[in-house]
Amino acid sequence: MTRPAPVIRLLVALLFLHAVTVLPDLRALPGLDVVALASVMILCGRSALGRLLQGLATAALTLIAVLRLADLTMGESLGRTFNPIADLPLIDALIRLLASTIGVAGAIAACIAALLGMAVMMLGLWWSLGTLRRAGTGAILPVLGLAGLAAINPALPNLGFARDRIQLAARTVTQLADFRRQSAEDPMRQLSSPLSLIDRDVLVVFLESYGRTSFDTPFYADLHMATLRQAQTRLSDAGLAMRSGFLTSPTHGGQSWLAHATFMNGLDISDQTRYQASVASDRWTLFDHARHAGFRTAAVMPAITRPWPEGTRMGFDDVLAADDLGYRGEPYNWVTMPDQFTLTATDRIRAAGDDPRPLFTQVALISSHAPWTPIARMIPWDQVGDGSVFDARATAGPTPREVWADRETVRQHYRDSIDYTLQAVTEYAGRQAQDPPLMILLGDHQAASSIGLDERRQVPIHVIGPADLVTRTAEWGLVPGLIPPADMAPIPMEAMRDNVLRSFSAPDHVPPA
Repeated sequence: MTRPAPVIRLLVALLFLHAVTVLPDLRALPGLDVVALASVMILCGRSALGRLLQGLATAALTLIAVLRLADLTMGESLGRTFNPIADLPLIDALIRLLASTIGVAGAIAACIAALLGMAVMMLGLWWSLGTLRRAGTGAILPVLGLAGLAAINPALPNLGFARDRIQLAARTVTQLADFRRQSAEDPMRQLSSPLSLIDRDVLVVFLESYGRTSFDTPFYADLHMATLRQAQTRLSDAGLAMRSGFLTSPTHGGQSWLAHATFMNGLDISDQTRYQASVASDRWTLFDHARHAGFRTAAVMPAITRPWPEGTRMGFDDVLAADDLGYRGEPYNWVTMPDQFTLTATDRIRAAGDDPRPLFTQVALISSHAPWTPIARMIPWDQVGDGSVFDARATAGPTPREVWADRETVRQHYRDSIDYTLQAVTEYAGRQAQDPPLMILLGDHQAASSIGLDERRQVPIHVIGPADLVTRTAEWGLVPGLIPPADMAPIPMEAMRDNVLRSFSAPDHVPPA
C-alpha cells in the first residue's frame, strides 16, 4: 500500500473537487458521480491509466463548471440556459456590453479575471485528482464519508448536466438543418404583387424591452397603461385607427436582433446559430419582398456602432447606423441617442432626396435598453435639432453602478424608460396624422425576469395608421385600440412576416395559409 497523503491535503483536495462540481450552488450536497470519480482515482493509483483519467477528468470537469457558470450568467441576463453551439458568438457582444457599462479597462480586467479563474480551476482540479490518485487505498475512508453525504440525495448531477448539454448540441444541429429546409421551401416567393395594397410609407418600430409586464404587473401597468390610454385618445381624435395584441418573442431578457430576424424572416430564430443561418440563406425577408414591390427599404439602427455587413443581406437598401443619424449630443451611457431624436431622424430620412418610392423601414428605439440610466425626457419636437439639447439629461441622474446596486431602483428606472419610449413613439405617430404612414409598433422581448417580474416571452404589438389599412389586421386577431384584453392569446412572432404579406397583397396572388 502506498503511503497515504497527509489528511489535511486530502481533505482540501476533496473539498475543492466538491466545490467545483456543485458550482454555482456551493451549499449543494456532493453527487454520486463525483464520489465514484474520487474512488476510481484512488484505486487507479500511480498507473498510466490513472494519469490518463486524471487528465480527461480535469478537462471534462473544467468544461462542465464553465458551462454551469455560463448558465448562471445567461439565466440572469437573458432568462435562458447557455447553448454551447449557438451562443459562443455572443462572447464578443458580452465584452462590448461590459466595456460600455464599466469601461474598457474594467472589461479587460473582467476578461483577464475570467481567464485566470478558469486556469486556477483547471490547475486546482488537476492537483486535487492527482492528490487522490497518489493517496493510496487508505484514503478510501474519507471518500466513503463523502459518499454518505451523497446518499442523502442520490443523483448524478455532473453526468446529467453533460448529457443534457450534448443533447442540446445535437438538437441545435438538427434545428439548423430544419431551418435551411424551411428557408428553401417558402411559398411567399410566389407572390407576384406583394404589398400592393399599401400606398404609403411603412414603419416597423421595435421598442426595446417592451413586454407583456407593462399590462399585467401593477408596478409597471399602472403607469404604462395610463400613458397608452392618453395616447389612444389623442390618436383617435387625430383620425388615426389603432389595433393591438400580443406576440410571442423568440427571446427573453436580451438579444433583440433575434426578434428582428424572426419578424422579418417568418421563422423562429431563437438563437445565434439560427440567426447566422438566416443571414447566410437566400430566404426573402419582409424587406426583400418590399423592395421587390417597389418600396425603398432602410434600417434605422441607432444601436449599431460597428460595421454590420449582414444588414445588406436582409433586404435593406440603406442601413443607417448611429453615426449616420446626425446626432451631435452626448450618449446616455450604452444608449447612443434618445428615441425622440431617432424618430426625428427617421422623418428626415422619409423626406430626403427625390426618390418617389414609398419607404419601408425598420426602426429600433433603444432608450429603454439597460442600464436604464439616465432617463430621457420629452422636449418640444421643434427643439430637437442636432440632439445637443439632450446633453443636460445625458449627465444627470445616478450612474449604472449606483442604479444596479439596488434591484428596486433598477425596476423603477426600467419602468420610467419604457414610459418615455411610449410617449415618444405615440407622440410621433400623432404628428403624422395629416398623411400617416402605416406604423407597426412591437416589443422585441421582455426584460430579464428579475427586472420585468414576468417570465413569459410575450410582447405587445400595436398597428397605427389609416383605418382602411389598420382594419386589415383584424384577421391577425388584433383588437381596436392600444390596450388588448388581458386574456388575449399571443400570436407567434414568426407568423408576422406572412401575416403582413397576406393582408396587404392583392388577394389573387396570395398563396393559402
